[in-house]
Amino acid sequence: MENKGQHKTGGKPIRCRAAVSRKAGEPLQIEEVVVAPPKSHEIRIKVICTSLCHSDVTLWKMKDPPAIFPRILGHEAIGVVESVGENVDEVEEGDVVIPTLIADCRECTDCKSKKSNICSKLPFKISPWMPRDGTSRFTDSKGDVLYHFLHVSSFSEYTVIDIAHATKVDPTIPPSRACLLGCGISTGIGAAWRTAKVEPGSTVAIFGIGAIGLAVAEGARLCGATRIIGVDVNPRKFEFGKKFGVTDFIDSRECGEKPVSEVINEMTDGGADYCFECVGLASLVHEAFACCRKGWGKTIVVGVDKPGSLLSFTSYEILHSGKSLTGSLFGGLKAKSDIPILVKRYMDKELQLDEFVTHEVSFQDINKAFDLLIEGKSLRCVIWMDK
Repeated sequence: MENKGQHKTGGKPIRCRAAVSRKAGEPLQIEEVVVAPPKSHEIRIKVICTSLCHSDVTLWKMKDPPAIFPRILGHEAIGVVESVGENVDEVEEGDVVIPTLIADCRECTDCKSKKSNICSKLPFKISPWMPRDGTSRFTDSKGDVLYHFLHVSSFSEYTVIDIAHATKVDPTIPPSRACLLGCGISTGIGAAWRTAKVEPGSTVAIFGIGAIGLAVAEGARLCGATRIIGVDVNPRKFEFGKKFGVTDFIDSRECGEKPVSEVINEMTDGGADYCFECVGLASLVHEAFACCRKGWGKTIVVGVDKPGSLLSFTSYEILHSGKSLTGSLFGGLKAKSDIPILVKRYMDKELQLDEFVTHEVSFQDINKAFDLLIEGKSLRCVIWMDK
């Protein structure tokens, strides 16, 4: 039976609106763009809503590579499949999907293993192209190429993504909550749940309690941690953090001559079981490592530092402390299997997502979302394409 949507637009270019970033740090421009039909292993989706993540702002401000212009940013979204290319069998037109910045090809050794979410077939990179053929599916009204962002580019009414970057989800979940699971909130929850494997009754320290840090707290709370220490320079975040299970707060500017790590070691009688660095500063990774408990403590690096930033530990520290240090890309989550679990836990009222959404705006007001995040006024601002 012929599908209505396929008959109207399948296999044809679509003209629609997109918010284009043309110069570093300048307001996005709402323009008419042309979105090509999906090629092999690709799908084209109609974006319902998208949220703004710090990674969008970072690349928007950046003038040097991997920044590139003109680009369609955005990578936390939910959408409806409009058409599918060849060699796609896991979704069909009308399905609701969450795009993700990392791939889950389900074919390589890593994707088949339960131990890793770092795909070898389509490795993570901040590329301006589609992952398999190195070309773009976007052109502007003059026919010039527009670049992709993190394999998603959700600041467009339609976008094309590789099927390895798409997870089919329960269509009844509210879109304004589901879109959060495309990056930041999943990353934080996953860092506690999948990477650290936080145990019931444990103590957790989180350096930086913005959206990612609060998501780590939420993940730790769900895992049964009984003490969750939040470290930040903004004491106003503590009241908000309590909603996600934060039990103690340290204002790092109020510690006097003592390093934060020393304060935490004293509070916890020897260090936290799990420490998470959610800011992206090498100095804070060192502080986190210094206050995770000897013998079994785990330090998890979640924050994204500037390229080339180095960590420095002595061999003695590593050998004699018995601690471990690990990274957590996308929270260690395997998108296609773990995101549906998070969706179900939200629908079952176990997982908190509502509290992360502090603002909602219409697509034409997308620059307001940037202002709110930069000014520290929002955790997540949802941008609706049709409202």
